[in-house]
Amino acid sequence: MKTAIYPGTFDPLTYGHLDVLGRACNIFDKVIIAIALNTEKKPIFPTEQRLKLIQDNLTSFPNAEVQSFQGLTVDFAKNNNAHAIIRGLRAVSDFEYEFQLAQMNRHLDNHIETIFLMPSQEYFYTSSQIIKAVSKHNPDRIAKFVPANVLQTLKQHFA
Repeated sequence: MKTAIYPGTFDPLTYGHLDVLGRACNIFDKVIIAIALNTEKKPIFPTEQRLKLIQDNLTSFPNAEVQSFQGLTVDFAKNNNAHAIIRGLRAVSDFEYEFQLAQMNRHLDNHIETIFLMPSQEYFYTSSQIIKAVSKHNPDRIAKFVPANVLQTLKQHFA
């Protein structure tokens, strides 16, 4: 069984994330969405809430599951017998950072490949950061970029 992990903070989950997940699920037997407990990013939603928001959106992805982790992504991948780390690339500006990260992960464990997947064109310019910024002022304007449960949670958070 070929397993991949798809790490990120997913704060909040977007349709762009789900688009990349769908692409990964078509390639791998199992994909683990790995919520990184990254305190530097200061997420607005606690880990448990992000786990639930993602879990509620996995019905269309029977070979996907969600877990949280602390520490190095490459160690989490190794502990889950993953063959690959999935990274979404939206624009050229993402590439330099992602390339450096992939090279470091390769240095730490050269048996785990990094696979870059691009979301559909309609999600190229969205990011969790942009979604949060718009949601502060008018959450309804981001409805086409996030699942319904995420939209409702954002409305409650910024109310």
